[in-house]
Amino acid sequence: MQDSKWMTGRLSRRGFIGAMGATTALAACGNGVGSQGGVSLDNRVDGTRNFLFTRYPGTQELEAKSHGVLWMPLITKAGLWVGGAYGRGALRINNVTVDYYSATKASFGLQVGAQQYAHALFFMTPDALRTFRSGAGWSAGADLEYAFLDDAGAVSASTMTSLDPVIALVFGQQGMIVGASLEGTKYTRIIP
Repeated sequence: MQDSKWMTGRLSRRGFIGAMGATTALAACGNGVGSQGGVSLDNRVDGTRNFLFTRYPGTQELEAKSHGVLWMPLITKAGLWVGGAYGRGALRINNVTVDYYSATKASFGLQVGAQQYAHALFFMTPDALRTFRSGAGWSAGADLEYAFLDDAGAVSASTMTSLDPVIALVFGQQGMIVGASLEGTKYTRIIP
């Protein structure tokens, strides 16, 4: 009897992993030429941007100093021993969408549950923006500078004077997500 319980648990984990893989594969298969996916994604980006600027007004200055911003309005992260995250967003220069991107991340280890959040990458140098746009895919590394906000919505002084080429801001509908990391997230240009 114990063996059958183990097999049932094993099959359900396999099913979960298979379902996550199938969902990711199906999400990547859509060819968006002629669809309204870009309009829908731009509307989500507008809402995310407005939320961030209303809730944390100091972020407007960070955007003004940047050469471009990748807005990822909704990243869904789920895991049961093996986890993954996926979302889509838009790269804007002077608040005009120039490209669309997907973000994917895989993780392994003890993890159970699901989480949704948004994030923005502020490209503070022309070289950082050019490197991001010119590659077939760009992976976030440990060298990202994470922006921190106070309760009044001001960006920390160290963030505003930072010389880091890319500044990441991770946030959610309930405020900042403590300890969130984008390390290992891969960004790929898409047609929504």
